Formats: sequence, C-alpha cells, structure tokens
Amino acid sequence: MQAFLKGPSSISTKPPAAKEKGPAGAAGSSGESKRQKPIPWVEKYRPKNVDEVAFQDEVVAVLKKSLEGADLPNLLFYGPPGTGKTSTILAAARELYGPELFRQRVLELNASDERGIQVIREKVKAFAQLTASGSRSDGKMCPPFKIVILDEADSMTSAAQAALRRTMEKESKTTRFCLICNYISRIIEPLTSRCSKFRFKPLSDKIQQQRLLDVAEKEHVKINSEAVSYLVKVSEGDLRKAITFLQSATRLMGGKEITQKIVTEIAGVIPKETTDELLSVCGSGSFEKLETLAKNLINEGYAVAQLVNQLHDAVVESEDYSDKQKSAIVEKLAEVDKCLADGADEYLQLVSLCALVMQQLT
Repeated sequence: MQAFLKGPSSISTKPPAAKEKGPAGAAGSSGESKRQKPIPWVEKYRPKNVDEVAFQDEVVAVLKKSLEGADLPNLLFYGPPGTGKTSTILAAARELYGPELFRQRVLELNASDERGIQVIREKVKAFAQLTASGSRSDGKMCPPFKIVILDEADSMTSAAQAALRRTMEKESKTTRFCLICNYISRIIEPLTSRCSKFRFKPLSDKIQQQRLLDVAEKEHVKINSEAVSYLVKVSEGDLRKAITFLQSATRLMGGKEITQKIVTEIAGVIPKETTDELLSVCGSGSFEKLETLAKNLINEGYAVAQLVNQLHDAVVESEDYSDKQKSAIVEKLAEVDKCLADGADEYLQLVSLCALVMQQLT
C-alpha cells in the first residue's frame, strides 16, 4: 500500500500526503489558503494604527499620549456608525501590545455575544482580576493593564451596566474599559461619569472622498468624480457604507467606469425623477393617477422608508410650498415613518401619505 502511495501515479494522493506532513504541514497549507482568501474592502482598509484614523483628532491625540507611555483613562466612544470607533480602539490596542500579546490582553465583547449580568459578573470580572506584566517579547514598553472593549454597549441591559461599575472601580489598577455605543443617552449615568467621553463626528465629505479615491486607486477601480461625490452624499458620513457600495459597484461593472447612475442603483436610492413625478402627481389632484403611481413604486421594489427620507429633504428644501403646507406634510412623514418601523403595510402608508400631500397641495 505504501509503495503504491509513494510511487508515481496519476491518482491524486493529496489526503495521505497531508497526513504524512503532520501538524506543521497542515498549518502551512492552511496559511496558504488563508492568504488567498479575498477579504471585504472594509476589513482590508481598516486602520492598522492610530495615525491612519481619519478626522477624529481629539481621540487620536489622547491615544497617542498613552502609546508614548502615559496612562489611559476608561474610555467611552459614541457617535454614528461607520465613523471609526471600533477601528480606533483596536488599532491602539494592537500598537500597545503587539500581535503576540493582543489576544491575551484584550477582551472584546460585541452585541452578538452574550453580555447579560451573569457574563459581566463572571467572564469580565475574571478577566479584569488577572494581572499583566509591563514587557513585550520584542523588548518594547507595554502598559501593565489590560483592555476590555464592550462594543454596542447601548444594547446592554441596565442591570448588566450596573454590575459593571463596581468592577470598573475595583480593578482600575489592572484593567481599562472602553465602551462603544451609538447613543450615549442609553448608557447609565454612573458609567458615563467614570469614563472620558469622546464623540466621533460623521466624517466630512472631503475626508470621505479622499479615502474612497485611495481605495479606488489601490484596487484599480475607474470611477468619475461625480460618482464619488454622490457616493459620499448617499452614505451620510458612514465610511463603511461608502466602501461597501464602492465594492458592490465595482463587482457589478466588472472593470468599466462607475457612474452616478450605478451608485444610485447599488445604494437603493430612489431616482430624483421618480420623487419629482410623485410630487407633481400629488399636485395634479387625480387620485387614480396617484394610486397607479403608488402601485408601480411598490412593484418596482423601492423601500417606502427610503422614499420618506428623500421626500422629507425634497419638501423641506423646496420653495414651492408654504410653511403651513410643509409642517403638515412633515408631520405626516413622521407618522408614516413610525408606522413603517412598527411593521405597517407599505402600500397603505404610501397612499395615506400621498393623499395628505395632495390635500395640502390642492
């Protein structure tokens, strides 16, 4: 049998060969396959160090000081999604501890993990009580504390947050906490008072355009300046969303130039002509036309929630309506948005909204 396996043969003998190699060979082959795996651009271009973080100057300044040897306070990062909160603290932790110690010194718990009161009392407390040495294998200075990152902290229960505050105080010699959330109002007062708060601002258009052009250049993507500007507008300060849209558009076009029209399709944005047509039909006073248009919009698969957002901007910025008309329409938009969030029927809500707009305009 062995002679058969060792001898030259047309039959594939890969599985036995892998077995002969042993664990080292297996690790090598898995490493090669890992290297070949394509990574989403969002992960590929995530900041690797603190200097690469865009636009959040105050946070970067504080973290740089701690990298130079100063102590780090407990941190609370809050702000809209896609502005770099998680990326910033992970990049800082990697710089502080290096690749070997990173796994031992950093405990990251996300909203997808179990983070009830029991986990805070057991897992987090046990991790926080461990002491850490102040040296790295490469000889660089390393802070004598560990970092616990609680991502999406606003989705933790009040009881779990309350259980955290004593651990935060008791283990302050060995552990620093970094809470990350979108809404600071959902974090209980005792926790916010124990942390240094940093607001992550939505990224400016200029910074986003710069980043998108960098990614496009590295990935050899053809995209015109109009499309880049529109991509930034559609993503509303969320760089993660913008890069994801760029990757989707690239895959769709297959090497051809990306235009504004393609970005509109990828992002699920309703074309301006459609919203203008809807408002003009509402102004015509014909309910039959309005009903037909509403049916067409639903059949074409447009999201009514997206339409509500775009109509809001169109109505508020328009000079064709009086203030009284605007206030009535915007109030109805708010009602419809709430109903849609609660799971109401899209078609009925759209017709209801259009009927009120028609009533106001005629």
